[in-house]
Amino acid sequence: MVVMGSGGHTAEMLRIVERLSDERYSPRHYLIASTDKTSVVKVIESEVRRQPDTQKQTYEIITIPRSRDVHQSYLSSVATTVLALLHCIPIVLKARPELILTNGPGTCVPVCLVAFFARLLFLNTKCRIVFVESFCRVRSLSLSGRILLYIVDMFVVQWPELVETTATTRQDVRCFGRL
Repeated sequence: MVVMGSGGHTAEMLRIVERLSDERYSPRHYLIASTDKTSVVKVIESEVRRQPDTQKQTYEIITIPRSRDVHQSYLSSVATTVLALLHCIPIVLKARPELILTNGPGTCVPVCLVAFFARLLFLNTKCRIVFVESFCRVRSLSLSGRILLYIVDMFVVQWPELVETTATTRQDVRCFGRL
């Protein structure tokens, strides 16, 4: 399960997904904010490049409510995040992903929280969450990163400065350089 963001988040995530093995990481479920039409187009283009034969394609695009709009106040984003969280429950429980891959758009928070609680309740114990902090985050974590830092299985940053920043909170932060 791949959580897409808009703009740069989508471009970064597609670069990661393009390197994944079809045999090991199929089917792919892309979760995209319902207002993000551009990411839908980019995912389809990427998947067609991967497998031009539509009969052999193994992906699905699922739209979910945006949990927080850019510049939306934190107070009002609580209600929209709860709405997105409720919408994600049946999606995550039905798909039962073994991996959730995200790079920090606000849309990822409800998805990851549902997966985390499903694991705690033994509803999907195989699911692992990998958070790759966006390339543009050089000195500080994104809001999504700060929220999910404690519940993801692997937290990846792309700049050494961020390893130092997060090392006091979490000892296993990995820096793989720019992806």
